[in-house]
Amino acid sequence: MSDSATSGPSAGQTTDEQESAAPLRLFLRTETGGAVVLLVAALASVIWINIGPGTYAEFWGTELSIDVGDAGLSLDLRGWVNSGLMTLFFFVVGLETRRELDMGELRERRRVVPLLAAGLAGTLVPVGIFLGLNAGDSSAHGWGVAMSTDTAFALGMLALFGARFPRSLRTFLLTATVVDDFVALAVIAVVYSEELSLPALLTGLGIFAAVLLVRAAGIRRGAVYAVLAAAAWVAFEKSGVDPIVVGLAMGLLTYAYPAARGDLERATALFRLFREQPTAEFERSVRSGIASALSPNVRLQRMFHPWSSYVVVPLFALANAGVELGGGTLAGAFSSPVTYGILLGYLVGKPLGVLGASWLTTRLSRGRLRPPVGWGSVLASGSMAGVGFTVSLLIATLALSGARLEQAKVGIIATVLGSAVTALAVTRGLGLLPRGLRMRALFGTAEGIVDLAEPVDPERDHVRGPADALVTLVEYGDFECPYCGQAEPVVRRLLGDVGDLRYVWRHLPLTDVHPHAQSAAEAAVAAARQGAFWEMHDLLFAHQGALRTADLLGYARRLGLDVERFRRDLEGRAGARRVAEDVESADLSGVSGTPTFFVNGRRHQGAYDIAGLSAAVRAARERALLTR
Repeated sequence: MSDSATSGPSAGQTTDEQESAAPLRLFLRTETGGAVVLLVAALASVIWINIGPGTYAEFWGTELSIDVGDAGLSLDLRGWVNSGLMTLFFFVVGLETRRELDMGELRERRRVVPLLAAGLAGTLVPVGIFLGLNAGDSSAHGWGVAMSTDTAFALGMLALFGARFPRSLRTFLLTATVVDDFVALAVIAVVYSEELSLPALLTGLGIFAAVLLVRAAGIRRGAVYAVLAAAAWVAFEKSGVDPIVVGLAMGLLTYAYPAARGDLERATALFRLFREQPTAEFERSVRSGIASALSPNVRLQRMFHPWSSYVVVPLFALANAGVELGGGTLAGAFSSPVTYGILLGYLVGKPLGVLGASWLTTRLSRGRLRPPVGWGSVLASGSMAGVGFTVSLLIATLALSGARLEQAKVGIIATVLGSAVTALAVTRGLGLLPRGLRMRALFGTAEGIVDLAEPVDPERDHVRGPADALVTLVEYGDFECPYCGQAEPVVRRLLGDVGDLRYVWRHLPLTDVHPHAQSAAEAAVAAARQGAFWEMHDLLFAHQGALRTADLLGYARRLGLDVERFRRDLEGRAGARRVAEDVESADLSGVSGTPTFFVNGRRHQGAYDIAGLSAAVRAARERALLTR
């Protein structure tokens, strides 16, 4: 079984795809499903409060105390949800952001600047609109309500409309929403927190210092960090600063990195020991070895993302979204500057802020700093970001009360529908543009990240297809890997269907799991020395279960090669150095499993079925045409 394979025989996912919180399609479905569950919870909250307002208030106002000796903490149920469970939500947001910083688009720090600018402007412009409409009124104190995008809803909308947009739009949108989450949390801590208790605050900061020391010492036990995080949470709660900042900070401190081939090989060796001696001691060693091969960020995202999407955020909506619709509430809301400040701030201010900041950054930098997508995608991102819910409701409950709070809730809930309509209109509008203009609007002309460490060399690499093709597809593969075998007919079909495609094969024999992979790779090199690499390549994949030396000699004979020369090359390991060079280039590119694909130098992080690879190749071709 290859390192990149999923458990199913035809799952067809690449390594990075699994190393995220879940495979991309499952992850996007989780976001879409999470947005739907969030919407249902919000509607349930509205229905509940209108059917039984007394029971709604009584239930969420129930006090729950935790006492340890003379010390204790007491909050009502709404407080435990808002300050307790929401800490987990922001922890997941921090994990995802850290992954982008370590492994994604943001690992090139210059790319962070336009995204930060878009996020900040997408926060400040809505606040300006809200303050403009509420100037001179006490409701102006609620300006923070118009700041923060709801990440779950925004990413849910992107999942629905995502097929029309480049993949990098997700990074753009996620970064912009995380920036305004940062700003919103800072505003909560400075503007909307209760009177500060300096001793408790210093205690919380001291615990964070302890977390940094533990991390610097290389301690990986999750229980240690969990205890320290819980202690920091209590300290910040006692200090008067909303403790949800603990979740975001802990997520950002959690490293993300791809699984190294050496770590995977050690995990394989440990499993073999367990297979020979299935004892409890070896079982613990295997679990520890597998866990250490994956970054903590990957494992924690996989563990907590579904809980955040399906439990935490819906519970928050159920506890906070309830608004009584009787007694002229709606009429009052839609004649209130609070409601209009929120609606216009999100539906107009967010898109204008995001688009304007992106344009200004590009102009001031003379094109050196530009968003990773086109202007149409930037505008679509701004429209999807125009939905306030989670943090907006949180700030509304802190900043406003009475009728003003009810008016704010109506405005916040209305942004959900308004943002979806705006995003749909932008998407449809982009679809009406002429093809060339539409592609430029979607993809832009920013230079993409190159993940492939060793550029393709036609004089050295094994190449199929036209030398001047616009798109180059590089595969690191293993002749004994069954998943490479599944990908082979997909690549063959692509070469037949796409005329502007060049395909490159590079060797990555996974010798710890495939005992004949190395000799098969060296046999392919030996055949290449007689001008028959691709013929041997095809035969090896056609007979993946028969790769012993006698089989390899038989394939050479079938191809009409000089068998004695082939035998000498095979026995003398004449191709070992050539294979080792490919393996070294794989290590430099962070490749640990097979098959791993690169499309025009960019690592393909999706399904390698015909639909997935075709979409990646088409997108690369469109981008290449734009920058030609």
